[in-house]
Formats: sequence, structure tokens, C-alpha cells
Amino acid sequence: MARGSDIRVCVNSHNVYIYCIYSCTPRDARDRSRIARSTIRDSRRIDSNASSQNMGVLWALPVPYARAMLRDTFVDAIATRVLALYGLVALGTYAMPKLFVQMMPAQNLRKKYGATWALVTGGSTGIGRSLAEALLDQGLNVAIAALDDEALVETTKALRERHGAKREVRAIAVNLGDRSGGYVDVIARAMEDVDVQCVFNNAGFMLTGFFDKQPLEKLNANHECNATSAMRITHVFVTRMLEKKLRGCVVFTSSAAACQPTPFSALYGATKAYVSSFAANIGVELKSRGVDVCAVHPSPVASRFYDNAHKLDSLNFFMKFAVKPEELPTEMFRPIGRVLWHDVGAVAVGFRMLLKLLDYGFFATLISRFAHFMGDYKKNV
Repeated sequence: MARGSDIRVCVNSHNVYIYCIYSCTPRDARDRSRIARSTIRDSRRIDSNASSQNMGVLWALPVPYARAMLRDTFVDAIATRVLALYGLVALGTYAMPKLFVQMMPAQNLRKKYGATWALVTGGSTGIGRSLAEALLDQGLNVAIAALDDEALVETTKALRERHGAKREVRAIAVNLGDRSGGYVDVIARAMEDVDVQCVFNNAGFMLTGFFDKQPLEKLNANHECNATSAMRITHVFVTRMLEKKLRGCVVFTSSAAACQPTPFSALYGATKAYVSSFAANIGVELKSRGVDVCAVHPSPVASRFYDNAHKLDSLNFFMKFAVKPEELPTEMFRPIGRVLWHDVGAVAVGFRMLLKLLDYGFFATLISRFAHFMGDYKKNV
């Protein structure tokens, strides 16, 4: 049909029908609207006997545009473009930095910062041990702050035997769940003779089950270890780096749990959300002063981390997608200095994408409505 014949009029003795074929461009829309109104007036003259009730249907035409309900009208076109732009920005600002980081080469932190020492909390097992090994391989000396147990002794011995006299490995036996914060002075004194330029706040543990059924003392220790200790230790070593004008980095092992509701492991998700938010905030303050900050959100990891946690059906499901701890250091080193947050693994990426689609509050409310049907709820109630 020609562009000039988009509007047709059919008149009978009872009704006037106006057919609009919206092939016009948005720029032409106002002109077409004027044509439509003129046609309505003409049609009224043609059938002066038509009742006002029958003629009322004409005012359903998209005039003004706020009343447009038909496909491809001006308002629909604008709304479609706005929603498309919103989706593009929401997904693009997540995907583009991630793709950028993935395309960049792995980083040697010793060379990047001219560093000689790194500190790893919770470095005796799991991700922490893998980080310590990778840092030693890059030529850094490493201090491991962890519980005074057999794992710390065994890990320290193994790392010293592997690297011999080339690298120094220090073991700092501390309880990061001690609410008095006494571990801070122990760590600070143990490292006062060297410059620590790479800090990995990796320590943490998970309590599962209903929040109200956990002893308060245990919850306080969990909060101290997962969140408060990271803040205290970061303050010590960031202050030292800034005073000496040294470049360096602070890296937080957060979790995919930081970005989603985590019922039945409530404090774990909450402390990881704190860690990620804290990292983003101080990262803004420190970047221009030479200290890079990054919070890494790994997917579940096949390690001893979950040994002391009560088994959850949801956790068992996601453990099917677990990554090995030795695979993580390269991916954790890659985003440092490039982005403030970085997701590693399908589970972490999947949940971040889900919460681009669903509002966090809506998602949490939705889960709360159906929680009593969940196997984990029935086990713990």
C-alpha cells in the first residue's frame, strides 16, 4: 500500500469505521494523527444520523498518543526502544567488563607491584592454600594466617619443602573468629619487618540451618571471621602501604552468595555481601592512590570448606558445578587492578544474570512465600 493511503474510511448507515495502517515512521505520526482527526470530522458530516454512542468508537484512535494501544504506534515504538536500551545497559555493563577481563592475560603480582611479600588469611586449606602456592610460584614470599592446627603445620611444611631456600613461608597461628580482635596485633607484629603489598582476605566458614537455632556466640565468631577480620587486617596493611607510598592490592574472596538471598546460611550470605560492598567502597578511595582492590565471587569450590556445614539440598545441587581450588588463583589474579568485582564460574555468573532480570527484593519475597515447601526448610524446622 502507498504511504499516502494509510487511512481508509468505510461508511454505512449505522457506523463509521476507520482503518489505520501504521506504516508511517514516528516522524510522520503527528501528520497522520491530524489526517485521522480530519477524517473523523468528514465522516460525521457523511452520516449525520449516526448516534453518538456508535460514533464513540472513533475516539479509541491513538489520539493523543498516550492512548495508543495498537502495535507499532508511536508510543509503543518509543517504549520498545527505551526497554531495549535499558536491557542493553543492564546486561552490557555486566558483560563487557567481564569479557574485557577474560581477554586480558594472567598477571604476575610480583612484577605488577614490585612486591616481595603477600599475606593470605585462611591459607592452610582450600582456596587459600592454592593462592599461597600460586604466589610463591610467582616469586613472592608468603605469610599464612590461619588456625593453629595440623593443617597449618602440614601446609607450611609442604610449601617450604617445595620452594626450599628461594622463598620464605611464614606461619601465623591465629583465630580470626576472636571477637577481641587480638589476632590483629599478632599479624601486624609478625609482618612489621617486611613490606606486605599483596593482601588476600580469604578466611571464612559457613553455618547452616535456621539462624535462630544457632548459638549467638557461634554467630558472632562467624561474623568476625568472615567480615570484621577482613576489615581490620585491610586497615593495617593499607595504612602501611600508603604511609610508605607503596603500590599493592587487597583481594577479598567473596562468594556468589553475596549477590542473592541465602536462606539456611543467612549469615554467610550477609557477611559475603558485606565483604563485596566494602571492597567496592574502599576500591574507589584507594585506586588513585596506588592500591587496587577486588572482590572475587567464586562458584562453589570442591574443598574442605563445607565439611563442617550441615548438608543442604541446595548446596549439594550447586556442588555439582564446583570448581577445583587449584584452578582459581589464575582467575583471581586476572581481574586485580582491572575491575572491582569479578565472578568466576557458571553458578556465580548465573546468579548475577538472574538478578539482572529479577529485583533482589522481589526474588527474596518470592522465595519466602514458598520456603515451607523446600526440603531444607523441612529438615531444619
